[in-house]
Amino acid sequence: MYVRQFMTSQVFTVSPDDNVADTMALMREKKINRLPVVQKGKLVGIVTDGDLREVSPSPATTLSIFELNYLVAKTSIRDVAVKKVITCTPDTKLEDAAVLMRDHGIGALPVLDHEKLVGIITETDIFDTFLDMMGFRSPGDRMVIETKDGVGVMVDLSTIIKDYDVNITSLAVYHLKDNKVQILVRLNGDRVKEVKNALLGKEVIAMF
Repeated sequence: MYVRQFMTSQVFTVSPDDNVADTMALMREKKINRLPVVQKGKLVGIVTDGDLREVSPSPATTLSIFELNYLVAKTSIRDVAVKKVITCTPDTKLEDAAVLMRDHGIGALPVLDHEKLVGIITETDIFDTFLDMMGFRSPGDRMVIETKDGVGVMVDLSTIIKDYDVNITSLAVYHLKDNKVQILVRLNGDRVKEVKNALLGKEVIAMF
């Protein structure tokens, strides 16, 4: 699983010379909260809605509406954008991209291919992928099997499921302490209940 599979390829950008007012308007229109800053085809920064709010006048200000508009129109993106941008490539592994976001406390990574901006991947993309991997959008009945971890566990499980002509629509594994494992599956078929009863007859610690 690589970034290229989950990134957004249509990326809205701004230039360093754009002003805060126009950039805020663009974010509202496109319903996004971050924009890469591009100059002459090269990524030179990134700006978030939080960055823009920090330089915007406080609601408690005594400035007139004309003065407020003047200030946000005068302030350029080059004055507020983050210059040191953490990026990845289309071939970055998805888990590596997630680690980069987590370690740097950021919500998105511009995606560069030979220094050209080709996409952006966000924490929302990571969350959506997690939900898909956990089978949240998959058809079938959700079942969590907690059992001992060991060689052949997955073979035994898949064999029982196959014997009842039931399809596995999603599968995820989480390793616990004490040599135990939780296996989350979604099963689709007419004999799911029979699969459950068959598994209960095996060395299963818990099923829920």
